[in-house]
Amino acid sequence: MIMKPQHAIRVLIVDDSGLVRDMIRDILESDPGIVVVGEATNGMEAIAKVTTLQPDIVTMDIEMPVMGGLEAIERIIAENPVPILVVTALTGVRTAFAAVSKGALDVIEKPDISLENVRNLIKKIRLLAKVDVAAHLQTMRKQSGPVAVKESASQGGQSSGRIVAIAASTGGPQAIYRILAQLPAGFSVPIIITQHIAEGFTQGMVDWLNMGTPLKVVVAGHGDVLAPGHVYVNPAEHSMRITEQGMIILGSREAGQVYHPSCNVMLASVASAYRKGAIGLIMSGMGDDGVAGMQAIKAAGGVTLAQDAKSSVVYGMNRLGVERGHIGKVVALADIPAELMRRAGIA
Repeated sequence: MIMKPQHAIRVLIVDDSGLVRDMIRDILESDPGIVVVGEATNGMEAIAKVTTLQPDIVTMDIEMPVMGGLEAIERIIAENPVPILVVTALTGVRTAFAAVSKGALDVIEKPDISLENVRNLIKKIRLLAKVDVAAHLQTMRKQSGPVAVKESASQGGQSSGRIVAIAASTGGPQAIYRILAQLPAGFSVPIIITQHIAEGFTQGMVDWLNMGTPLKVVVAGHGDVLAPGHVYVNPAEHSMRITEQGMIILGSREAGQVYHPSCNVMLASVASAYRKGAIGLIMSGMGDDGVAGMQAIKAAGGVTLAQDAKSSVVYGMNRLGVERGHIGKVVALADIPAELMRRAGIA
C-alpha cells in the first residue's frame, strides 16, 4: 500500500442529512487522532470544500440533491485525488458499489451508535486516510490487456477437480471487479469469493460485479452445487463451506468471529475438499483473516497466491500470508487473471 505521512487525520463529511453528519462527526471526533475539518450537503459543495480544505479523507453519501455522490467522486478523483469512503444506506448499495468504479476506496453502511459500528468506521478512516490515491490510481491503470484463451477453453465444461477461492477485505471489491472483467465466459473452473462486507450488502456487490464480467456472478446459496463459469459470493450473514462434492454449505457465524464472513472458514473447507486442486488467492484487506486458510491450502498441496503490495489498498491480510511463508507466488493485480488461467489449465 502506498502511504502518506502520519499526522492528525482531517475528514470532510458529505451527506444531505444533518442527523447523519452529526452522528459521523461525533463518532470520528471520539478518536483524538481524527479531526472533522468540514461538512457538505451535496456533491457540488464537496468538490469545492475538497479544494479549499484539503482533507485527508472524505466520507461520501451517494443520493444527494444538486449533485449526487457518483459525479462528485468522479470530479474529485480527477481534480484533487483524495481517499473517499462511501457511507450509504442499504437502499443505495448497488449504486454505492458503482462508486468504487469511479475511484472510491471502499463502501460502508451508515453507522448507528453500536460499539461495533463505531469501531469499524474509525478503523476504516484510519486505514484509508493513509492511502496515496494518485499513486494507487496510477498503479491500477497499468492493467494488462485481455487474457489469451485457448480455443478449447471457450467451450466451458467440467472443472477437473479445480476451484479458485478468493479471500478479500478492504480494497477487495475494486480488485475483484478487475479480475473478473478479464476472465472469459468459458472459464472452466468455479470461483468462490469471501469478501468482508456489511450484512445486506452482498446482493448489491453481486449485481455490480455482474455488470463487468461475462461470468455469472451469484450470491452463494445453501445447497448450491458449484458449476464452471460461475462465481459464488459468500453472503455476509453466513460462514460458507464447500464439500468434496462441490456443494455449498452455509452456516451461522462461529462464536467470537471477528471478521464476517469468514475467509478462514471458506479457505479451510476448500483445502479439505479440493486439496491439490485448490487455487487460493488472498487479496487486499486489513487484519489476518484468510491467513490460516491459505496455510491449510498450501499444506494440502494446493496453489497459494497473494495480491502484491503496490496494487493493494491495504497490504494487510496478504502481507501476513507472505511473511508467514504460506504464499507460493505474489502477483500484481494486472497479472492475476492470466495467472488464474494458467493455474486452472486453460491458458
